[in-house]
Amino acid sequence: MSRIGKYPVIVPNGVTVSIDNNVVTAKGKLGELSFAFDDSHVATKLEDNKVVVTPLSQSKQARALWGTTRAQINTLIKGVSEGFKKSLELVGVGYKARVEGSHKLILSLGFSHDVIFDAPKDINIACVSPTQITISGADKQLVGQIAAEIRKYRKPEPYKGKGVKFEGEQVRRKEGKKK
Repeated sequence: MSRIGKYPVIVPNGVTVSIDNNVVTAKGKLGELSFAFDDSHVATKLEDNKVVVTPLSQSKQARALWGTTRAQINTLIKGVSEGFKKSLELVGVGYKARVEGSHKLILSLGFSHDVIFDAPKDINIACVSPTQITISGADKQLVGQIAAEIRKYRKPEPYKGKGVKFEGEQVRRKEGKKK
């Protein structure tokens, strides 16, 4: 069993962390995020630029939440200091994307119309090339959710591999009809 909870979360320079009852709030150059944890099973404290999470008992629930809480706080701090990024690739003839304004993504995915996706203010969307989309932001869950929603418009199909896929994703290919 992993014991990730026993390691303290180091707070980098430029990030301020405050713990109020059962809410951990982190402020950094990329914004402010907060996380509410279950204070009936784990306790957190800030000492010497480190956040330490300790279980309050040796129950199975407390030990499970120990590592989970520590991992969530680590993700919170990494998000406001460095941020998270997901990349998508468009594969197919005529499949392309462009960004209009600051948060409007326009996708040409082989439909009779363009697909328009409005991103939240916290998320940055950029098109490195017409077939590559980069999604970045401070909230790891939100970045992944937005990437999954864009991918859902045209998932990669198994015969030709056309569609929207994550960078590095392997599409399992099928053999076509035999004569």
